[in-house]
Amino acid sequence: MTFTKEKTLAEQVRLDFPILHQEVNGKPLVYLDNAATSQKPMLVLNTLRDYYEQYNSNVHRGVHTLSAKATDAYEGARDKVAAFVNAASRQEIVFTRNATEAINLVAYSWGSNLQQGDEIILSVMEHHSNLIPWQMLAQRTGAVLKFVELTETEEFNLEQFKSLISDKTKLVSTVHVSNTLGCINPVQEIIAIAHKYGAKVLIDACQSVPHMPIDVQQMDCDWLVASGHKMCAPTGIGFLYGKLDLLRSMPPFLGGGEMIADVFLDHATYADLPNKFEAGTPAIAEAIALGAAVDYLSGIGMDKIYTYEAELTGYLFEQLAQIPEIRTYGPLPKVAGLGRAALAAFTAGDVHPHDLSTILDQAGVAIRAGHHCTQPLHRYLVAQSTARASLSFYNTHEEIDVFITTLKEAIDFFGSIFN
Repeated sequence: MTFTKEKTLAEQVRLDFPILHQEVNGKPLVYLDNAATSQKPMLVLNTLRDYYEQYNSNVHRGVHTLSAKATDAYEGARDKVAAFVNAASRQEIVFTRNATEAINLVAYSWGSNLQQGDEIILSVMEHHSNLIPWQMLAQRTGAVLKFVELTETEEFNLEQFKSLISDKTKLVSTVHVSNTLGCINPVQEIIAIAHKYGAKVLIDACQSVPHMPIDVQQMDCDWLVASGHKMCAPTGIGFLYGKLDLLRSMPPFLGGGEMIADVFLDHATYADLPNKFEAGTPAIAEAIALGAAVDYLSGIGMDKIYTYEAELTGYLFEQLAQIPEIRTYGPLPKVAGLGRAALAAFTAGDVHPHDLSTILDQAGVAIRAGHHCTQPLHRYLVAQSTARASLSFYNTHEEIDVFITTLKEAIDFFGSIFN
């Protein structure tokens, strides 16, 4: 890819995404549901096809040429992910089906250390995937869940967090970027505070890894999870980052092939990292394609992606502010759109978000409507559901204009019915 100063980032990359060049309901597609899943560039699609056409084989188990090539590509993808988040060792990257499985891995493996009365701190903005595994762990162990609420600007309440944490706190698990509020949580400060009390910290980075530079060593988190399908990779692949010594101290999550050293009829010894946590035949093609997605994003530069998306975010919120009926959730963008993620969850008076989404879809505009897997947060906000427009680096200002025009028309349409 060659990038020029004359074109916006979106203009430079859109041809790489074939799905964007189609009509939906007779209108050009405007895809604004990127927080749910991203679209895939040709590099990733070709990587998937090449694996199945040219060297489809199981990894680690064969000495023949195809198996060796598949193994090299699979393990090469691990190296790419490790470099992408600046892990200290490739052994600190464990491939999982998704971030949900990665969180459950930690909850079941490391979570076996918890005892009755130990405390886990979460926030009210957590995705269900970073809530339910800890609920289940608390039910098994007698641990206690505590929740950080929101500030007046609907952000992570750091001062309340400081009042909740204590020597009883064994784990803090929080989202880096809220998929509903769009706030960027002060994870580095959260982690530093937690470590002073001896607590471990897991960061749900599903909404941050695709949109901004991530450095796990600088962050100093104990674990970090992400899903490939939100970062231009296929579904069915994600990863867990964990500090090496911590992962080594954790028992296996699943038993079977690949995660063993030696097997006897009555016992087994386990493989070293990361194989210990990758039982069975993995998602080989998907992992290799995740590596290709990392190549693609790295080729653009995560700083460039964040800067461009921040500009889009500022423009999106400027336009939404012109519509009196719109109530957005989470903090407003700062100068040049910085300070929050490239998404806007909103309501429009008495118009149901599902009705808004349906009308927008008829105009070719794809947004999300519902609780976005954050039901407790919506109850906290006293909102049954919200609509959500979420951006990526391949979106344009013109697409935002189409979205805003159609949104106004939908609000006017329902307003005429209500009145």
